[in-house]
Amino acid sequence: MLLLAVDTATPAVTAALHDGRSVVAESTRVDARRHGELLLPAVDRVLAEAGVKPAAVTGVVVGVGPGPYTGLRVGLVTAATFGSALGVPVHGLCTLDGLAHASGLDEPFTVVTDARRKEVYWARYDAERRRVTEPAVDRPAEIDGQVAGLPAVGAGAALYPEVFADIRGPEHVSAAALADLAARKLAAGEEFLPPLPLYLRRPDAQVPRNYKVVTPK
Repeated sequence: MLLLAVDTATPAVTAALHDGRSVVAESTRVDARRHGELLLPAVDRVLAEAGVKPAAVTGVVVGVGPGPYTGLRVGLVTAATFGSALGVPVHGLCTLDGLAHASGLDEPFTVVTDARRKEVYWARYDAERRRVTEPAVDRPAEIDGQVAGLPAVGAGAALYPEVFADIRGPEHVSAAALADLAARKLAAGEEFLPPLPLYLRRPDAQVPRNYKVVTPK
């Protein structure tokens, strides 16, 4: 087994390789504006570090969000392209689950990432790091009662300390955590999400209303 994992649902542009036992290479760079520029070089780095060719990859793992439209689609399109070119399956995982897996917490907690527009993407997890709510997007003040007293993992929590008082690490998702979680799920015969985006809301860019069509005379 050799899993290639990627995620671009957050400012972290991250790639990793997992051989079914452990992570053999990983690369992460935090840059919210350069997902398209940074992801393929990151994949090249982890392949080179592991000393393997792309043909050795037996499966692709991709974080499906939730996340902003532009960044999120970079990872999904890249994963789909690798899967098609190599003829291997593409497994989707919730990006929040990757953060939860990496946290190592053994008590109920919340994972929170920045959704912009003064909102957060979030979900709650039990003491076994299993997600117990569907991913959602809300203003922090609106979920105060649902997350009160719980530790919070992720960069989104640090933006709103008045709601998320007990902030834990990690701050950003890593493909290494996604790859390790995927390897465990494969070994247990568990199902994955389809490699489709969890946007949870419409994209920021929209066609202007009352758009005037100009036609040649």
